[in-house]
Amino acid sequence: MFGHKEIWNAIDKLADDQGLSPSGLARRAGLDPTTFNKSKRFAKDGRARWPSTESISKILSITGTSYDVFYNFQKNKITQSQYYETYSLPVLGMAQAGMGGFFDDGGFPAGQGWEEVDLPVVTTQGDYALRISGDSMLPVYRDGDIVVVSASKEPAPGDRIVVKTIDGEVMAKVLLKQSDEAVTLMSFNPEHPPRHVPLKGIEWMVRITWASQ
Repeated sequence: MFGHKEIWNAIDKLADDQGLSPSGLARRAGLDPTTFNKSKRFAKDGRARWPSTESISKILSITGTSYDVFYNFQKNKITQSQYYETYSLPVLGMAQAGMGGFFDDGGFPAGQGWEEVDLPVVTTQGDYALRISGDSMLPVYRDGDIVVVSASKEPAPGDRIVVKTIDGEVMAKVLLKQSDEAVTLMSFNPEHPPRHVPLKGIEWMVRITWASQ
């Protein structure tokens, strides 16, 4: 069971494991930067204040951290790399991903040409890895970073995703909103405006669950 001190320690440990301050972790998850500040952990009368389940869900999602790891952060004070075994995943470069023959209609790996990479992340059926190329996804993803995506998890607004259009363009974006006709995608690079893409122009769209940053 989590106690008040333990759950805040787990948040601090997760932030440290990501190379962030608690404020930086909150900001990356789209939360108010003061959400995890030490001043927010107790009320003025001394009563304990707890983080919301929504805020915890967001930081686990944005960092690709499982509940088991988060639990062990407060229980054993370990890092993700110490907790996870290494799992082998098919990996493909983003530039190659825009070519034909590597995916089925659902965005699952298919065909020849895939390599394999060992990563310290628990995977499920339908997961695979993509290697970022170029600097168009800065400051979030750098050239050479690896992202793990899941073709079996339906993306939701706020998720980081990889999209392939019917024209062969492959891009990593944030899904801002989705209607029955189109999606609105936000770029990681603030110099690029949001894009509105008709659903009929999308070949597949998969959710990013982990990154090697």
